[in-house]
Amino acid sequence: MFSTLTNLIELDQLARRDAANYPRQRVLYETLQRQLQGKHFCGIVGPRGAGKTVLLKQLAETRANSFYLSLDTGIEFDLFELTKHLQETLKIDTLLVDEIHFQPGYAAELKKIYDFLAVKVIYTSSVALAMAASAFDLSRRVRLFKLPLFSFREYIFFKTGELLPRLALDDIIQRHWEPRHLRYIYLFEPYLKGGLLPFSLDEPDPLPLLRNILEKIVRRDVPAIASLRVEELERLERMLTFIGRSSVDGISYSSISRNLGITKYKAASYLEIMSQALVLHIVFPRGANVMREPKVLMAPPYRLLFGDDERTIGGLREDFFAAMMSAAELPFDYLKSTRGQKTPDFLTTYGKEDIVLEIGGKGKGRSQFKGVTADRKIILSPTGQIDDLRRPLHLLGYLY
Repeated sequence: MFSTLTNLIELDQLARRDAANYPRQRVLYETLQRQLQGKHFCGIVGPRGAGKTVLLKQLAETRANSFYLSLDTGIEFDLFELTKHLQETLKIDTLLVDEIHFQPGYAAELKKIYDFLAVKVIYTSSVALAMAASAFDLSRRVRLFKLPLFSFREYIFFKTGELLPRLALDDIIQRHWEPRHLRYIYLFEPYLKGGLLPFSLDEPDPLPLLRNILEKIVRRDVPAIASLRVEELERLERMLTFIGRSSVDGISYSSISRNLGITKYKAASYLEIMSQALVLHIVFPRGANVMREPKVLMAPPYRLLFGDDERTIGGLREDFFAAMMSAAELPFDYLKSTRGQKTPDFLTTYGKEDIVLEIGGKGKGRSQFKGVTADRKIILSPTGQIDDLRRPLHLLGYLY
């Protein structure tokens, strides 16, 4: 126990010193500072690379009686007993736990800490399923918060120091934005091609690190939540390669099952696992008499690992749409006709209006909406074009 504790104290001290390298905070930082006053625990869920570790280190630096603890180090210990010891010897009142899904039975350990120790716990995970399960098990004891990858708004803040106002979806549709929301469109392409990743601020080429992150998700995070054999982990990697190299419209349970030689049921299971690991977005269709095959999108910018910019840009824009809408907690479906004809990309209900949205490119116009009935029809243009039909795609990056 003594040697383990010595190592953990050293890691805590290193974490506090490292926080000084990150003078700016994500928007969630201020929210969590306010949450420190209550008894409830805070769970933070977000993809690997979103900055959860940095966020905890920043909280550790500003909270004198706190302790930073990473469970992704391979050091084994009883979480409750360790917390009790830290409270008795170091007088901590806040425990900051990184990647808690690596701790077996952590929900029960957190419940014991809540019930018997006067210690506040803020913890993170890169696996949505693990966090949802812990919130259910812990009931009133925990509040969950999402830390997505950078919004375009946050990227601009970290690049320039200017934090622009958020926009609601209705602001974008009604053209109720400010001129400065259009000022930084020149940054949108580098943002989309890697700038979503907070560590891209220090890495001119973030994709090799992103590849390492994806390997770690499949080989370490997934086994922590799903009982899969080694050959199944290899299938997950092949599935991601297939999705990344295919057109968005070419992915379905059927195409994955054929490509991997597995059942459609198993394909659906694999997709759900990678969705819970925050690598994929699964979007189901809306419409009568349509098959429930999903549209499968990747969390941006993972698609860039599987093809060049020119071939992946259309899919990457749809990935961005799904990421921003999901982070803003706005529901959306994709449109699919009964006979498989081409339709606009997405449908959302905002207020009492049904809005169909096409992720635009050159040559897209009113013909995209032929035969489609909706209250509003919008093309989200990557060029920044604005007219009665078109809105700049990058404005979705101000939703949160």
